[in-house]
Amino acid sequence: ELEIKMAQGSKPGEGGQLPAKKVSEYIARIRHATPGTPLISPPPHHDIYSIEDLAQLIHDLRAVNPRARIGVKLVSGAGVGIIAAGVAKAGADVITISGHNGGTGSSPLTSIKNTGLPWEIGLREAHDTLVRAGLRSRLSLRVDGGLKFARDIVLAAILGADEFGFGTASLLAIGCVMARQCHLNTCPVGIATQDEKLRAKFQGKPEMVIAYFRYLGEEVRNRLAQLGVRSLSELTGWYDRLSARSGMDPLLIVPISTSNRVAPQQEPALHVGALEESLHFHTALSLQNESQPIQNSDRSVGAGLSGELMRRRKNALPGDVEIRQNFHGSAGQSFGAFLAEGVTLKLKGEANDYVGKGLSGGTISITAGPAASRRGDVLAGNTVLYGATSGQLFVAGRGGERFAVRNSGALAVVEGVGQHGCEYMTGGVAIILGPLGLNFGSGMTGGLAYVPRAEAEDVLHRDFVTLADLDASEENWLRRALEEHVHFTASPRGARLLSRRGALPLVRVQPIHFQGTIEATWSPILTQFKHRLEILPAVPAPISQAALHA
Repeated sequence: ELEIKMAQGSKPGEGGQLPAKKVSEYIARIRHATPGTPLISPPPHHDIYSIEDLAQLIHDLRAVNPRARIGVKLVSGAGVGIIAAGVAKAGADVITISGHNGGTGSSPLTSIKNTGLPWEIGLREAHDTLVRAGLRSRLSLRVDGGLKFARDIVLAAILGADEFGFGTASLLAIGCVMARQCHLNTCPVGIATQDEKLRAKFQGKPEMVIAYFRYLGEEVRNRLAQLGVRSLSELTGWYDRLSARSGMDPLLIVPISTSNRVAPQQEPALHVGALEESLHFHTALSLQNESQPIQNSDRSVGAGLSGELMRRRKNALPGDVEIRQNFHGSAGQSFGAFLAEGVTLKLKGEANDYVGKGLSGGTISITAGPAASRRGDVLAGNTVLYGATSGQLFVAGRGGERFAVRNSGALAVVEGVGQHGCEYMTGGVAIILGPLGLNFGSGMTGGLAYVPRAEAEDVLHRDFVTLADLDASEENWLRRALEEHVHFTASPRGARLLSRRGALPLVRVQPIHFQGTIEATWSPILTQFKHRLEILPAVPAPISQAALHA
């Protein structure tokens, strides 16, 4: 199961910021970041600005792992029913309604005390809205937010819940004392801490949680027997089982209708484009030398292929093969999303947003011919390389806005970008051979970018990044990267730079508090170069005009 957290119980819209002091060596390694630097919420949870973005993310996840259930977590609040209806239309299998209670105390005090509504209100509204819209049978409703007792579960079932989430109660079962010190790294029972001395105090065992749920299940059975029903599913939507307390406004009571009941759960249909559906593992091997047409309705192309390849590798089946796919036309969103190592996608044309989203070792090249490179045409949309961890992207043209946002390990060579380039970047290398948009490098805490000096002076976010001149080793590495770029895209701009005598007209953009070394940042990038591994001279022989024209 994969859950997309649109909101977090006690702090909707405020979560995800990890202070610098909490980013230890272990966490930094997992997050592909630098120890001691603050981090925002991990991708792809930070790229959802509309229901359409959410629908695309669900499509991407389902493409790369068709066997997983896709869930979306919402917070109980005014209008959550309308949002739940949009999430249902976006294709989610599960919607979680999270109440204002629960949580471990790591939220800001103002958020804990003043944010969100009780889960009863949000659950009732979500269930009713989905029923009225005819969407309730498409998905399961889950609820969480301080559930502890059998009464909570039975009440939630009557209000429309199919599933129930337990966080706080499970923590209490293994020894949490609710000291509300999670944010201070001083947990007295060793649960919410990274201090090894405190963690040694942890005495929790799995049997404690098992015992809690056994007793909880028994209590639920007794409640169901009192109500005269055999299972929780029989209660779903039966509002006539509730009555308002004396003197209480009957907010939760609505007119009884058979439409409140839920139809049997249907198996969700997997909607993928015709092209992606045809790219099964074995057919992909047979199409390696053919160029296939692609259109903008073909979304997440390459994601399913990568998922299948990784499953084969995990199961020790023959899967360590090189797969190369060529396309021509206009690719839809998420071209090459989650692309795995060993897969190369070449596109002659242009691509929509989210190219190389979550790139995981694969190689993507986009070109529209020498004329497009010379004109500086935009060949890739917005939010390219979002959350990439490794791999290579070569674009013989410009990219859109928010290029390489959250990149944490991939190499990108592009010939111009829009605003907010390399935002929140934590690793990897971005080489930009053309114009830059405003706010370049905002929130950048790791990785390196190389840009033309004339383009960088007025657009850098100086609170986060600074400029530095290249050293000799960087010149060599940059030439190797440019050679890869020319190899994959035949870019005349890249070829012209390689033919220069003397230093390259680029400068390094690095975080103000850059940690580690330049070589350590480049080292994983260099191991990805495949077509030529020998070291290039710092000043290569000039390329002839005939070769340049070719």
